[in-house]
Amino acid sequence: MAAADPKKKTTPEKKAVKKTSAKKESAKKKSVPKKSAKKKNPLAEKLASLPKNPGVYIFIGPAERVLYVGKAKVLRNRVRSYFQKSGDLDRRKSAMVRDIRDMQFIVTDSELEALALEANLIKQYKPKFNVILRDDKNYPYLRVSVNEQWPRLEVVRKVKKDGALYFGPYVPSSSMHEAIAFIRRNFGVRPCKYRLDRPMRPCIQHQMGRCPAPCAGLIGRDEYMKEVDDVVMFLRGQKGELVDELEAKMRAYSEGQRYEDAARIRDRIVSLKRAWESQKVISPELGDIDVIGSCHDGGEAAFQVFFVRNGVMIGARDFFLRDLDGIPPEELAHSFVEMFYAKGIIPPPKILVDVRPAVPGPLMEWLKEKRGGAVRIVVPRRGKERELLKMAQENAKLHYESKKGTAGDAVLDQLGRRLSLASPPRSIGAFDVSNTGGSEAVGAFVWWSDGDFRKDNYRHLKIKTVKGADDYAMMRETISRTLKNLNDWPDLIVIDGGKGHLETARAALEEFEDAPSVVSVAKKPDRAFMPDIEEPVNLDDRTSSSLLLRRIRDEVHRFAIGFHKKVRGKHLLESPLESVPGIGKKRRLLLLRHFKSLEAIRDASPEELAQVPGMSMKSALALKEALAAHTAAEGD
Repeated sequence: MAAADPKKKTTPEKKAVKKTSAKKESAKKKSVPKKSAKKKNPLAEKLASLPKNPGVYIFIGPAERVLYVGKAKVLRNRVRSYFQKSGDLDRRKSAMVRDIRDMQFIVTDSELEALALEANLIKQYKPKFNVILRDDKNYPYLRVSVNEQWPRLEVVRKVKKDGALYFGPYVPSSSMHEAIAFIRRNFGVRPCKYRLDRPMRPCIQHQMGRCPAPCAGLIGRDEYMKEVDDVVMFLRGQKGELVDELEAKMRAYSEGQRYEDAARIRDRIVSLKRAWESQKVISPELGDIDVIGSCHDGGEAAFQVFFVRNGVMIGARDFFLRDLDGIPPEELAHSFVEMFYAKGIIPPPKILVDVRPAVPGPLMEWLKEKRGGAVRIVVPRRGKERELLKMAQENAKLHYESKKGTAGDAVLDQLGRRLSLASPPRSIGAFDVSNTGGSEAVGAFVWWSDGDFRKDNYRHLKIKTVKGADDYAMMRETISRTLKNLNDWPDLIVIDGGKGHLETARAALEEFEDAPSVVSVAKKPDRAFMPDIEEPVNLDDRTSSSLLLRRIRDEVHRFAIGFHKKVRGKHLLESPLESVPGIGKKRRLLLLRHFKSLEAIRDASPEELAQVPGMSMKSALALKEALAAHTAAEGD
């Protein structure tokens, strides 16, 4: 064994240096990536893991915005078709695929479940590349609560599977209000919402002869239910049966020498016949149908929907859709029917269309589930149904011509040129903030598109991160928080303010990829400031585009002020007693009953406060301290 060389003896310090050096070299080796390793693509991994089950897929774009929601019988085949190089994608789908950053999918048990889930997700997210009906209204129905002991008639905008009877939809609602007024005058059904589990005095409606007062026991349930049955027959349009029943009732009253009741029934029959004469009867044998006519050319389309119930036209509704490039007519028809009935409308047994929807089988099964009975989607070829569909098509064509190339488009073209935008803005969003010296600060956002404000896209929020009167910081927070929670963005953002507000908005938009264009609109004088352009645009010239910008700015200002007043008013109405620890609802009531007013509580001594039941000297001192602080804050 060789002896150790004393000259080469290693000291503890040298050992430590060698150890540290070895660690550094090891760390360097670990930190250097292998040349053969490839960066993983999360989207590619998800595409590889797609199952062959039915389900729903969600494409997600920049800033985690939902771009598109679709359904598939086989998820793997459908989703992969978007990303195959040989795939024949139209311009619309190609633009969508370029924006996709991520993807999610949800497996369902059947294609029918996938369709129902797809409709709900489209309603929730309003994706940019789906067909969206810009309609923020739920259509009114008449509800007869036959599931209650004493049924009543009311107007509702949401249909539930609760055992009640629903009639409608009524669009516009004027015909519905006429029907309600007629029923109130001629049928004995209660108009109130009171619980009738114990007797009470009849109200003025009974004195006016418009309620039989079941609340006071002035009518038996069997007799009351006959009145309800008459109302149901009237709403169903069962004219012959209702008149026969009323005439038999009139004769019975007359034979029983109840001449006043017989005369009342006679007058009801006369009123019914007059009401039916004024109705727009299409054809009694048609029964309940919806008629959907369309007119489309390229990237825009108009739809007209007729609501026919018991052969009577009870309403109509038109729609105009844009940005439809590349969507085949069958797919467009499918999407329209799906989104229209996703709003909570009860589908009738038959729907007439001019283009048969793509994959109609699952669609009809979904409609059947919503209705609780079979639903057929039919393209009529002859007869009265064909005539009615032709009338819907003609109305859709008129609506299309009135919208396409209209003054509204000219205004947006003019606006795009004046603001040096790449293309005319089809949708415009606007931001504003409101506060009182920095307190109760709020932010607001409004949305304008297709010639009107879309209140389903309005947003308001309370400022959380800004202390004091800093309008710029408040605006930045409002823009950032709002855009993060919007599923879609407008083409143009308008800021209520001057050049400083514009720079703030630009800074806030820097955190978003593909952010919209932005402009600020100031008051007195009215002018618009644009990024990187020194000279503002004069908005006092009363041109259509100037008036539009000013109108949008004023609307967001109104919305912000309204919300601020609501928040401030709520704060003013709050009792200072509510903020005192240990003073709950019961103690507050006892204090107010004892002292009669808040001022008397303020003036009371701790000893007097402690004498109130439930109060102690400790809680009395805490209350006095809190009230003194509140008074000082009010003085400031």
